[in-house]
Amino acid sequence: MAQDEIYSEHIPVLRDAFVGALFDDPDGYYVDCTFGRGGHSRQLLERLSADGRLLALDRDPDAVAAGEALAQCDPRFAIAHADFARLGEVLAEKGWDKVSAIGFDLGVSSPQVDQAERGFSFRQAGPLDMRMDVSSGQPLSRMLEHVSERELTDVLRRFGDERYAQRIARAILTALREQKLNSTADLENVCFHAVPKQARYGSTHPATRTFQALRIWVNGEMDQIDAGITAAIEHLRPGGRLAVISFHSGEDRRVRDLIEAHVHPCVCPPQMPLCVCGKKPTMRWLHKKPLRPDEQEVAVNPRSRSSMLRVAQRLSEEESVRLAGYVGGLQ
Repeated sequence: MAQDEIYSEHIPVLRDAFVGALFDDPDGYYVDCTFGRGGHSRQLLERLSADGRLLALDRDPDAVAAGEALAQCDPRFAIAHADFARLGEVLAEKGWDKVSAIGFDLGVSSPQVDQAERGFSFRQAGPLDMRMDVSSGQPLSRMLEHVSERELTDVLRRFGDERYAQRIARAILTALREQKLNSTADLENVCFHAVPKQARYGSTHPATRTFQALRIWVNGEMDQIDAGITAAIEHLRPGGRLAVISFHSGEDRRVRDLIEAHVHPCVCPPQMPLCVCGKKPTMRWLHKKPLRPDEQEVAVNPRSRSSMLRVAQRLSEEESVRLAGYVGGLQ
């Protein structure tokens, strides 16, 4: 497969900002934790020297197949079939201890959304699946059989910021009991009619947030983020960079809080002039306020409109020690 064919189906979000945030050494070792169809990886490879290396991870077998095709074309690149919660394990298998930069592009890739059989999109009829890796876990249809209305309402609120979470949750479970929920088309119809009439025809389809929340729930994405970001911080070399693209406020808050805990780890009361808890900062923010796509990118790729990029950097031991004596750490 030609390299151009590998990437033709997917437009990488915030490509230049993301790759620019990660790259600082042509001979470095880099990790792309969410390969997708390789848009970001290809841009990194274009900047690497012959001695540079790039490792990618993905839990989607189709993405791994695309990555393996790229690996056959470029010996600097390798891909592992693994979710990014296993980042530490994969790096250990490769013999990589500290790396130059690690990037995450959370969410789903365009090919995943566009393939009706994956069940990610409400615009095409497909099975109630939504698994990133169809070889493991339970599909949405099975998970809905064992959830209460209260639990499902909480899922829609926490992972989708859905205003009408309770109404939609009740409607979904009613349709399931009545055997009227058999496809993504059915789910879209339930969401559409569950919200008030005045909310059905806005700029965002009434099913958007529900589909997002259910996908995150099915794939355990919040737990994945916790494990992946934590492992990434542990495996960055001093000066190494962490870049994370998220697509909704819940994801972004989780990413922010995980990194912030390493930027300002001190738990001393704010009135104390000096830190006595002994917790040292290990990261600094490079872009605490999220970077967002400009109007031109949104026009070309509407799916990028909700994307947010945060960037942080690993401190050296000397910097960490120097900053540890001040309550609140690095400002």
